[in-house]
Amino acid sequence: MAFVAPTAEQLGLFLALPEIDGARADLLIQQAIALCETVVKPLPDQATAVVLSAAGRAYVNPQQVSYETIGPMSVQRPQGSGGLYLTKADKTALKSLAGRGGAFTVDPTPATADPSPTYPVDDGYGPPLEYGPGWGWV
Repeated sequence: MAFVAPTAEQLGLFLALPEIDGARADLLIQQAIALCETVVKPLPDQATAVVLSAAGRAYVNPQQVSYETIGPMSVQRPQGSGGLYLTKADKTALKSLAGRGGAFTVDPTPATADPSPTYPVDDGYGPPLEYGPGWGWV
């Protein structure tokens, strides 16, 4: 199944906003998809959360405001909390969803390898077939 881009309505639900500017939300979603495709292409089916997260950050804080005062209320946001960008966690999640990263093994054995031994087998080599009590193998 291919990746299906989230809609403006889904972005509104993700941000818990009663109203959302559909054209602006669609633009930010398309830009977030393009940004995510710089990390993993094609995007995995479950990448919707990462796309919504990046688009949501840009939607709620487009000018990257870090401190704002309106009347008696003031808000201070962390640095880098606005604009369209991917966090390190977003990039890690995309790679993980695509099946990249983590531990893995590589089998260097060719597919045409024969499981039989390649060295000469000597039937006379090794312990004899009888065990003598007190004497061991004789």
